[in-house]
Amino acid sequence: MQRMFIGGVAALLMAGGGLLVWQTMANQPSLIPAPPPPASISDKLPVAGPDAPPFGLAPPTPPEAPKASREEMRFNRYDRNKDELISRLEMMGSRTKAFKALDSDGNNLLTFEEWAAATGQRFASADGNKDLLLTRKEFARTRPKPVPRPGCRC
Repeated sequence: MQRMFIGGVAALLMAGGGLLVWQTMANQPSLIPAPPPPASISDKLPVAGPDAPPFGLAPPTPPEAPKASREEMRFNRYDRNKDELISRLEMMGSRTKAFKALDSDGNNLLTFEEWAAATGQRFASADGNKDLLLTRKEFARTRPKPVPRPGCRC
């Protein structure tokens, strides 16, 4: 019985001490500074003089970049390091035959002129009636020939 009485008194003393610590912490000033009072919008806006024009100068227009042709965009897709030359690695390993066919001087670098000449020849060979326009049938001739796949994985 005496142990229960001592335990109850100890519990009351601990609760009273916790209440005392809590109240002293609540009465101390806050370490977080209060935000400054909001400034009115009119304090931030500049004021024009009495002889100022009603409208300012128009902003300058940015220069327009020239639009790349379709062939230049295709060339740029392969030119990964943007040095204006397509190397064999950039053309991808699976495209070595196509790269060799386009590289007319055999230096393992493909210039835009070599690229354009080869694709121009491809267009000319597809244009059957030589009217410088490709119909749907003529355009279908520019499609690469399908590679036959083996029937099994032997």
